[in-house]
Amino acid sequence: MQGLKRKFVYVTLYELIAIVCSTWALAAMSGHGLGDSGGVAVAASCIAVAWNLVFNTLFEVWEARQSVRGRSLARRVAHAIGFEGGLIAALVPLIAWWFGISLLQALLLDLGLVVFFLIYTFVFNWGFDRVFGLPASATGDPVRGV
Repeated sequence: MQGLKRKFVYVTLYELIAIVCSTWALAAMSGHGLGDSGGVAVAASCIAVAWNLVFNTLFEVWEARQSVRGRSLARRVAHAIGFEGGLIAALVPLIAWWFGISLLQALLLDLGLVVFFLIYTFVFNWGFDRVFGLPASATGDPVRGV
């Protein structure tokens, strides 16, 4: 599976599993019920998908203007910090408002989610590639259906 179909299946599965896991994690960490935690998880998922599209578009515009090509470790770290930093900036106020807690408490909850998502993303990507095969970009095949 390649191209847009692969991306659609990837995002759909990733976010559905993330919403379920985040709901349970937020409920456990916050002491709020599954209903409140599920609402935050769905809102966070929508924000993360939208932010991913915006951030990656802006990052790629910036990247295209750089004289040095490729994705060095430093560039990948900058990408990850920029993405996560923007997501934290958006989610902390939402979590604080939704649960009626302080920004510091919301930040601590969100940092717990960041750790979870670091591990989850690694495991999900590995599993997704095992089930659906590697994308053309990783196999040396011409990229199809992009």
